[in-house]
Amino acid sequence: MPLLRKIEIFMRETDMPWTKFGRLSVRDPRFVQDLRNGRQPGKTVSQRVENFMNMWRADHAG
Repeated sequence: MPLLRKIEIFMRETDMPWTKFGRLSVRDPRFVQDLRNGRQPGKTVSQRVENFMNMWRADHAG
């Protein structure tokens, strides 16, 4: 599954605004918008985003 799709699902599940997601995951509030506009993140950034989502889910699990 493409990274942007995973992010969109995560934001929907957590009700997190895209600017907050970018700021918390990669310290870039425009990150999600840039992805929507065609930005292709490198492997390191992609792993950082995946790790952020996994850690958030683990920390906020019911």
